[in-house]
Amino acid sequence: MNAVDDRHAHAAELLGAHPDFRVQRRLMPVTAFHEAAPLVPSRIGVAIDVETTGLNHDADRIIELAVQRFRFDARGRIIQVGTPRVWREDPAMPLDPRITMLTGLTEEALADQAIDEAAAVDILASAEIIVAHNAAFDRPFVDRRLPAVAGKPWVCSMAELDWLEVGFEGRALAHLVSQCGWFYEGHRAENDILALLYLLSHGLPDGETILAKLIACSEQPTWRVNAVDAPFDAKGRLKARGYRWDAALRFWWKSIGQGEADAERIWLLTDVYGGYGEPVFIPVTACERHR
Repeated sequence: MNAVDDRHAHAAELLGAHPDFRVQRRLMPVTAFHEAAPLVPSRIGVAIDVETTGLNHDADRIIELAVQRFRFDARGRIIQVGTPRVWREDPAMPLDPRITMLTGLTEEALADQAIDEAAAVDILASAEIIVAHNAAFDRPFVDRRLPAVAGKPWVCSMAELDWLEVGFEGRALAHLVSQCGWFYEGHRAENDILALLYLLSHGLPDGETILAKLIACSEQPTWRVNAVDAPFDAKGRLKARGYRWDAALRFWWKSIGQGEADAERIWLLTDVYGGYGEPVFIPVTACERHR
């Protein structure tokens, strides 16, 4: 650290100690967040993020894919961080100017670019878990573009963890990271996966990491509840309870936790079906989640 950096660090330390100021530090590339204990088993995860031409999983395309392999121990501590790999891809379609404003990517920058499919599949296939912040958005794009890894288990750091319960406000990645004292330039895939790794490594007051909490949540069984053949006049009650309409299969559905299944079944049979028909409960694991 040179003299200028040292002065800045000292100034930040002084400001951080004052109750009227909050200091945030820029995220920097790392090779590990915790030291590996000898002879302790570890697992491989991959942080992933995509930038796309839009929100439609059927019509839009990936324009940037970033993946970064990491190794973590049984306590959810990240003990090794690999080199990020980032690919751009020409979507062969006009780019909405708003996407350029959001990501900084232009049609000229994407022209003739392509994802290295073999390299991307190799990295993702090695993972025991794939972690994304908003997996319900990322996974369908990735599964369609890289079908060879479509059956891998995915974990969503945005949706699967009760952020309020662990002491955070909101669920947006940049906002969560800022509450840990960091900042970064968002809406670029490489920056987003670095931010995700920092967030996963963050230690909580109870001594656990965010990653440990997230894995514990992900390993809990969940159910997809399909309100098949529910009466038409029940749609308001279903929607109010959080059910969504599947236009292709033409029924209302929602995802629930294991502990909610009995109460949900009773509610459906009593308040929706009224003795005529019954819902379908399908168990869901991390391999099927967020598709």
